[in-house]
Amino acid sequence: MKRRRPRSERRRRRFGCLPILALVIAAVVLLLAILLRPRELPESQTLPPARVQVQRVDLRPVSAFAAIADPTARSVALFEEAGRVIQHPRCLNCHPRSDRPTQTGAMRPHSPAVLRGEDGHGLPLLRCATCHGDANAEPSGVPGNPKWALAPPEMAWQGKRLGDICRQLLDPARSHMRRDALLHHMAQDELVGWAWHPGGERTPAPGSQAQFGELIKAWLETGARCPA
Repeated sequence: MKRRRPRSERRRRRFGCLPILALVIAAVVLLLAILLRPRELPESQTLPPARVQVQRVDLRPVSAFAAIADPTARSVALFEEAGRVIQHPRCLNCHPRSDRPTQTGAMRPHSPAVLRGEDGHGLPLLRCATCHGDANAEPSGVPGNPKWALAPPEMAWQGKRLGDICRQLLDPARSHMRRDALLHHMAQDELVGWAWHPGGERTPAPGSQAQFGELIKAWLETGARCPA
């Protein structure tokens, strides 16, 4: 005959696992409370503006050419110094050899593909002003100026020697300017001035527009001689 266990022993066996189960449940609840508790967001911090390093190169002042005694040689030397601006990508990109402008310091074909148009402001379906505003657009990097346009085709500079560009400038039929207007254009025109404030990571033209204008003025005053 099977002997029955005492009632106290049966009670201990029945309820002995409950404390352990309660501890496990409590631990799970505590862990979930820790994981799901609301946390404070970190305070927002203002990031410092990105600093773009651009390479700036000086122009030699007019006084640096005073020691050249021969007026013709001095005039040529002055224009050659000014030519560092004229033949810089900031200028050449808007004086392309074809109806399509170029862009960047490498003078790559403009993307998207746009063409000069009759007035230099692009074809009717894609005008320059479609993308280029009155000022540089810093977020997108698109350059801008109120006069943004291409030079006339007879003033193409890309691929030409500096002497040929010089003779173009002095020919009113091609430059559409006489010498007083040419000086004003080089020294004061705001679109020309953009070359020294191109924005983004673009390298500006050498010197400043004021220095460039002084070189052009001195060149004209010494006879406006052209390199070979």
